[in-house]
Amino acid sequence: MTGTRTITIANRGGAVFEVAARRPLLETLREQGVDLPYGCKCGGCITCAAKLVEGRVDQRRQTALNNRQLSHGYVLLCVARPETDLTLEIGVESHDKLYRNPFLDPLEPHELKADIATPKEA
Repeated sequence: MTGTRTITIANRGGAVFEVAARRPLLETLREQGVDLPYGCKCGGCITCAAKLVEGRVDQRRQTALNNRQLSHGYVLLCVARPETDLTLEIGVESHDKLYRNPFLDPLEPHELKADIATPKEA
């Protein structure tokens, strides 16, 4: 495993960045001038959500995405660390499947992330 990864932002003209493999994507991309929104910086909101088009990330620290959002490829840049080279889509235009009106289209039980509120057994 090398210390850097190549990040391509598909919906920003294919812009390419080299980032540290062990640091959150939000930090390393912002340091290089990529304008990214963020809120909590700890994986608890979805302000920094991006769509992972290709590659793998470690985002075990995130708690805000449900299973439906994860299955559509969303990652939280504030906690996501690249395991491979990645292709991402950023910004609101990548959020086509991120949000959903829960009153018009409620989540099915398998789409929830029920273990967030369930205490771990000792």
